[in-house]
Amino acid sequence: MRVIGLDLGTKTLGISCSDINQIIASAYKTINFNSDDYANALKELIKICEELKPEKLVLGLPKNMDGTIGFQAKRSLDFKDMIEKEIDIEVVLIDERLTSKMANSLMIKADMSRKKRKTKVDKIAATLILQSYLDSRK
Repeated sequence: MRVIGLDLGTKTLGISCSDINQIIASAYKTINFNSDDYANALKELIKICEELKPEKLVLGLPKNMDGTIGFQAKRSLDFKDMIEKEIDIEVVLIDERLTSKMANSLMIKADMSRKKRKTKVDKIAATLILQSYLDSRK
């Protein structure tokens, strides 16, 4: 079964998906929503879960650099609670410090335009989060 990776922002939810053998993560899509409208993001995520039927979700937890839980991490914890109330699925949290920065760096190296980077950074970050999870299980 597949695993879905999630990178939550204030206006976007980056989504990645594993292959059925749970070896390789691939970018899937980005859900755009109004600022802090996580209920709408959740509605779209539910549709994707119905389509892909994942075994579990892997949600990035953006801890502060010193490892503490800040505002952004609290937002992810709240979203995890929202998911678990609506969908009967395991949600795994994984430290995602610097994944957006890494995603931007990869796209710059690929000579991608600033405009394209802006539309792809969230799903690339979600892919890095998911691949990190998949690799950690080996």
